[in-house]
Amino acid sequence: MIKGLHHVQITIPKETEEKAKNFYCGILGLQEIEKPESLKGRGGFWLKVGDKDVHIGTEDDFDRLKTKAHIAYEVEDISYWKNRLTKENIQILDGVPIPNFERFEFRDPFGNRVEMIQNLNL
Repeated sequence: MIKGLHHVQITIPKETEEKAKNFYCGILGLQEIEKPESLKGRGGFWLKVGDKDVHIGTEDDFDRLKTKAHIAYEVEDISYWKNRLTKENIQILDGVPIPNFERFEFRDPFGNRVEMIQNLNL
């Protein structure tokens, strides 16, 4: 039996952790958490998002612009995030509509596809 979702991982190019922290912690406001000592030598860093983790790993020779794989962050005020990201010169892409949700997509500075989604019934 699967109990739930523990974490997801996305990747960034090696040696770009500081740029990634500026984006994920600075712009998106996510909290960095300590990686276990046994994994620190692999590069990357971990984030806390609600009660789940996002692991930012490092990986070269991968074209992130060619994949539909993505992470979706649930937000309370989607308009705030559209404005915030637009001010950072991040291109907003409209998502395909789905009932009861408003959403949009963008690419992080490394090409990873990211979605912001708001439940309109809450």
